[in-house]
Amino acid sequence: QVQLVESGGGLVQAGGSLRLSCAASGSIASIDAMGWYRQAPGKQRERVATITFGRITYYADSVKGRFTISTDNAKNTVYLQMNSLKPEDTAVYYCNAQKLRAAPRLDYWGQGTQVTVSS
Repeated sequence: QVQLVESGGGLVQAGGSLRLSCAASGSIASIDAMGWYRQAPGKQRERVATITFGRITYYADSVKGRFTISTDNAKNTVYLQMNSLKPEDTAVYYCNAQKLRAAPRLDYWGQGTQVTVSS
């Protein structure tokens, strides 16, 4: 069982920056990957950025060069640094943790944090 608590969302002007944090607790030893997904009104949830235990990263094409995912293992925390924000980045951002070695694979989700980018 994994619990994820997100923070750092808010309202920002286009071109500004935000840093999202996600603190994991519980049975975290077998987590293989963590990341961020987002969902805008009327749209399907999409993967924004992920990082594996081996520090392999993935970024959606729409955020490459603007967002950076990182971890602080001592704090069991994953971050998403978001720079050069655009109005189309407006969404609820959800933290995700995956246990790929589980059968079946397990996914855990945070409660979501709102990011609103104004023009």
